[in-house]
Amino acid sequence: MSTAYTAPSESFAAAPNPYRQTNPSASMPVHTSPGLAFLLGLIPGVGAIYNGQYLKGLVHAVIFGLLISLANAAENGAGEPMLIMMTVGFYAYMAFEAYHTAKKRQAGLPVEEFSSLIAPNRYMSRAPVGPVLLIVLGVLFLLDTLRVIEFRDLARFWPVLLIIAGIVMLYNRLSSGSRIAPQPSPMESSREQ
Repeated sequence: MSTAYTAPSESFAAAPNPYRQTNPSASMPVHTSPGLAFLLGLIPGVGAIYNGQYLKGLVHAVIFGLLISLANAAENGAGEPMLIMMTVGFYAYMAFEAYHTAKKRQAGLPVEEFSSLIAPNRYMSRAPVGPVLLIVLGVLFLLDTLRVIEFRDLARFWPVLLIIAGIVMLYNRLSSGSRIAPQPSPMESSREQ
């Protein structure tokens, strides 16, 4: 029982390959207002929701609420100024991040659900920064509660954390330019086809 191979018909051969098609919603510009996104970003989570990032909006609201409650719990403590500065910085971050995401959507660039919270293509994205940070903060607060190490003695060195974060960011910026080739935007790749 042998079957002969028959060539596909013309209409079948001309059909586009579904695995090579781009997502039309990701490459088409969306009519959003970056200014409105910025203003809505001042309300925790709402700027991300405006940009269609619902889970990210929930994460923003939860983080903001946790920072407020931690700052309230550390009332008149050594950690209060640091927690208040983190809360103000995160508050500003939400608005600017909503603005930049709206600009990307307006340009027709694809935006991931957790863009800017999780770096998808960077070298450091493999490091579990969030869990390690939570563990370190938990250990510091536990040691302070047990009176092993007074938090106010450690809190005076918080500028060192800013210096380390700046060095890591600078290193990533300088080293990523030589490792990662620039990717063409979806608009350029659609023009080539």
